[in-house]
Amino acid sequence: MILNTLVSFAVVAVLWFVALWAFNVKPFIGKNPFDVYKFMFEVPAASENRDMVMTALGQTMIDASIGFVVGMFLATLISLLFSLSKGIEQALMPIAMLLRSVPLIAMAPIIILIFGREQMSVAVMGAIVVLFPALVNIVFGLRSAPPAMFDLVNVYGGNKLDALRTVAFPSSLPSFFAALKISVPGAITGALLVEWLATGQGIGYAIVSAIGRARPSEVWTYVALITIVSIVLYNIVALLEDSVLAKYGHAARK
Repeated sequence: MILNTLVSFAVVAVLWFVALWAFNVKPFIGKNPFDVYKFMFEVPAASENRDMVMTALGQTMIDASIGFVVGMFLATLISLLFSLSKGIEQALMPIAMLLRSVPLIAMAPIIILIFGREQMSVAVMGAIVVLFPALVNIVFGLRSAPPAMFDLVNVYGGNKLDALRTVAFPSSLPSFFAALKISVPGAITGALLVEWLATGQGIGYAIVSAIGRARPSEVWTYVALITIVSIVLYNIVALLEDSVLAKYGHAARK
């Protein structure tokens, strides 16, 4: 995990420098990793900058966690219902498709109008971002086991719940972790969006505020920090995936 994380950081840093050079971004606007480091640790106001940035990051992590938990819970619950009943799937899948097809930024004013600018809007918008990709992956995983294995459960007198527990759940683990890895950055993106549009807190709002105050070093620091956190969380999920899949006898993740 540590090696993968360091490699990811190195790739991002190289692409960062290359992009600034390739697009000829002026130094006042385009800050590189060294400028971010100076903003956080070397300038006279570095201590205040760190406090400000970490406070915003803490709020964004809370908002992302709410969206992630709500979205994954709903995705898992709906996937289980789909596996138990085709009728439920036929009734609910069109709604999920509708939520996916409408841009969140278009739904945001209605969501804010209904739920206000507090944590309920964070949960709703975060859940919408996470729900559909996770739902598709988990449903696919629950149906990935060979039909003969389900038939074997039926022969021994098992019901749908028994088949779900003994056959579908272990077979779905690779797809479930794929859903988790997709949902982690998705939840962070949803949190940034809801902070910008609704709550006026966290990194999502801080970036907009820093742009308005012509503080490019602050803007790039927020972007760099949220990128670092996303990479770390993704690799933590990947590490957990390797451990769980090995326990259940799945092939090692490539």
